[in-house]
Amino acid sequence: MEIAEKLPMPQKEKENIISQTVSSYGGKLMSFIRPKVKNTEDAEDILQEVWYQFSSLTNLSEIVNVGGWLYRVTANKITDKYRKKKTENLEDFVYEDEDGTFSIKDILLLDDSAGPEVKMFQDEIWKKLFAALEELPEKQKLVYMENELNDKTLQQIADEQGENIKTIISRKNYAVKHLRNRLKQLYEDLNN
Repeated sequence: MEIAEKLPMPQKEKENIISQTVSSYGGKLMSFIRPKVKNTEDAEDILQEVWYQFSSLTNLSEIVNVGGWLYRVTANKITDKYRKKKTENLEDFVYEDEDGTFSIKDILLLDDSAGPEVKMFQDEIWKKLFAALEELPEKQKLVYMENELNDKTLQQIADEQGENIKTIISRKNYAVKHLRNRLKQLYEDLNN
């Protein structure tokens, strides 16, 4: 008795299925994700992870209910996002004064008309930030700077560097943890 071997799906057929699925479910999945996460960038990152997982499957035709599979994987990715220590941005370094809430990034981006005290404080933040960045491994520093200072999404960085999105997310997390530790004193000074 001969056992039939399952042959992998031809590449062209796989690409057609992926393309049709992205067209059919892309907007629906984004609408499903967006209200459950902090910002659009997080939603886009989650959706990219779902598409990556979907496209990595060996035989897409074996999925009985594609929509159900996509929503289940998407819900799991959202849950994973909340389970992991969140990736923090400069916006997360916040303090309050009598005028309201400001983030370190807000201060860094103020123009020169803000006054000499603010300019001096900006210079100090930039100096400490760049000193802390210089301590990072090159790849972590690059991801952080591209994402935070050049406003590139983590997916764009992954694509440009030819890296897996999870690798880029991990590099950003390590960079943020390092910067948080190094800028902790500055952050505490802001809160006092």
